[in-house]
Amino acid sequence: MTPAHFAFSTTFILGLMGLTFHRNHLLSALLCLEGMMLSLYVALSLWTLQLNSINLSPTPMLMLAFSACEASAGLALLVATSRTHGTDRLQALNILQC
Repeated sequence: MTPAHFAFSTTFILGLMGLTFHRNHLLSALLCLEGMMLSLYVALSLWTLQLNSINLSPTPMLMLAFSACEASAGLALLVATSRTHGTDRLQALNILQC
């Protein structure tokens, strides 16, 4: 495994571990998801550069666009939950309540 592959695998795994172990606040969960998406974007960009393929070149930009949409939806969800519940703690959110 090359050092670049090790670095991208490590950043993705650290984001995944942060998402699974530190689920106290919605903001920390969203930041872990964003870190995972950015590591995937960089890995996908370098993979298309290594393959020298023109067909795969729009794929990282498409993934970056989806990541931006995911971040904006997460921020809107964070604002909505902090306005309705007064906090962004995930334990305070109850799915059964309207």
